[in-house]
Amino acid sequence: VQLQASGGGLVQAGGSLRLSCAASGRTFSSYAMGWFRQAPGKEREFVAAITWSDVNTYYLGSVKGRFTISGDNARKMVYLQMNSLKPEDTAVYYCALDLNGPAPIKPDEYDYWGQGTLVTVSS
Repeated sequence: VQLQASGGGLVQAGGSLRLSCAASGRTFSSYAMGWFRQAPGKEREFVAAITWSDVNTYYLGSVKGRFTISGDNARKMVYLQMNSLKPEDTAVYYCALDLNGPAPIKPDEYDYWGQGTLVTVSS
């Protein structure tokens, strides 16, 4: 299974970006897909996730109301719409796929990871 993330870039504070992630490879069903980020010198942190069975969404508190996760399980695609970006959102963003759950906010739960896409928000 391969995950390909795209859509990162440089944006001014207050701007928007949309990240995309495509999963490919062997046919599989997954429990959830999520986004994580890692800023320089910091640990990787959960950002958002979507579970397919009940289409529930989960968000890091500091991005709630600004970021929206969506996706298409049949196409194995997940998106992260990021609005009102802040300099503290600067990080490498990773998409990930969780085959079995049940806690989609935990990075250890995820089975496959993409290569990351850099988001830089200037002040």
